[in-house]
This record gives sequence, C-alpha cells and structure tokens, in this order.
Amino acid sequence: MTTKILKIAYDPIYAHPLPEGHRFPMLKYELIPAQLLHEGSITIDNIFSPAVCKDEIILWTHDKAYVERLQQQKLTVKEQRHIGFPQSPALTKRELIIAQGTIDCCHFALKNGIAINVAGGTHHAFADRGEGFCMLNDMAIAANYLLHNNLATQILIIDLDVHQGNGTAKLFAEEKRVFTFSMHGEHNYPFHKEKSDLDIPLKDGIADNEYLELLKAILPKLINEVRPDFAFFLSGVDILDTDRYGKLKVSLQGCMQRDEFVFTLLQQQHIPCAVSMGGGYSADVKIIIEAHCNTFRTALKVFF
Repeated sequence: MTTKILKIAYDPIYAHPLPEGHRFPMLKYELIPAQLLHEGSITIDNIFSPAVCKDEIILWTHDKAYVERLQQQKLTVKEQRHIGFPQSPALTKRELIIAQGTIDCCHFALKNGIAINVAGGTHHAFADRGEGFCMLNDMAIAANYLLHNNLATQILIIDLDVHQGNGTAKLFAEEKRVFTFSMHGEHNYPFHKEKSDLDIPLKDGIADNEYLELLKAILPKLINEVRPDFAFFLSGVDILDTDRYGKLKVSLQGCMQRDEFVFTLLQQQHIPCAVSMGGGYSADVKIIIEAHCNTFRTALKVFF
C-alpha cells in the first residue's frame, strides 16, 4: 500500500527573483518551508522542485503575443507598472515554475487528496496582460491543464484572498466547467471588479465570527450545486487584522479555522484540492509566516 504524503511545490527562485527594493514580499517563500522543516511538520521528502512549464500548456490559457513579450523581455513600461515588478528573465522563469508547480500539485492531489504550492495564487493575471504582482495565472493554467487532459470534468475555484480574483473570473467567464467563487474585500483592489460565477463582497472590518458564518453558509451549498470533482483553494492570509492593505479584522485563529473548514469539507466530499498561497502583507513577517504555515499544518491535520 502506497503511503500518502503532503507534497509541497517549492523552488529557491520563488524567493529570489527580484532586485533590491522589491524583495520583502518574497521573503515568505523562503521562510515558510524553512519554518515547517525546522519545527518538524514536514521533512525534505515532502518538498519537490517543479520544472519550467511548457509554452504549449501556458498557451491554453494566455495569449501567444503576451507570452512572447514576457519571454523576450518586451513588456512596455505601462505593462510593468500594472504588474508592479520590473521585468527580468528570472521573474519570467519564476512564473513558469510556479505554474508547473500548481499543475504538479494537481497530480499529487489526485493521488493524495491535497497538495500545496508555496507560491501561486496569481489570480490577477488575464489572458493578455498581468497586474497586481501577477504575470501568469497559475490556477487557471492548471485548471485548463486538467480539462485538456480529461483529469477533471467540473472544477471549483475557491478564492479566499482579500482581493477579488479578477483575472480568473474573466478567463473562465464563458467556461461552464470551471466555477469561480471569490469572497473578497468590497472596497479593496481591484477597484474594477470582474464578474465571478459567485462573488461575495465583504465590508471593511469584518471579523472572525461574521467571516466564518458567511463562508459556512455559502460553501457547502455551493459544492452541492456545482458538484466539482476537483477544487483549487487560494488561501490568502491578507484577510488578517494585521495586514497593511486587507481592511478586514480576521485573527490568526480565525484564518486557521477558515482553512480547516475548507479542507474538512473537501476531504469529507472526497474532492481533491490544489492549494496556492496567495497574498499576505502584515508588517511583521513572522505573522505572515505563521499564518501561511497554519495552512500547511491544517492540511496535514485534516488529510493525513
């Protein structure tokens, strides 16, 4: 009998693709696996390093002209400004590795129930452009990969980042086999919202009880209606009360309870799940790491 194990996508390039002045948001990608290894929650056997995603697979989601501009370092100044990062070969490679990491997580989730990408959740990337620190949409790429290879017939994207998954919503607006659910800050970025299959806008200042009650009222019914055979979960921790931009008041404990509820529901329904980390911008990096590590700890608790 094969032993099930939580597989985690991580590559050092997740943490070090940017010049000085842009690195603080990237620190967490190095510190998350380091903390989990240090405390003994995982071993090196849990971690795998993805390859670079093939162009053919990327082009099932993104426009060829845009992908060529990324690869040839020909993004305009305006395009780079919308993304929020200066272009570089390392940054493009990072995006391609993250996308493959989420695809690989799909295969591991089909086998073990769940797998987690330390990075990803790049839900602001559209077919023909990037924005909001997102250049390629890893979950959309992976969802199209599953559909193209007949590995799933109905997919549910559970986006609980504080920011609406506008790129994901637009990419799947006409695709009935992918249901997009985004529960996000009403008055937060992006200020022009796209239309997900289900959007739940949240008022500023919502705390644990109201947040969790809403999620518990919505998600079980949604799963019963959509009847997915695969799920993606974007587990952003920018819902925290300590987040510099989130505008919500969810505690560390409440964020962990969110993850436990989502994971338990999917596990009970036997729905495999690929997880991407999404945002987290608390001023104290220790809080960001603790919140993201809680997602990994909770996955281990529920699935293994």
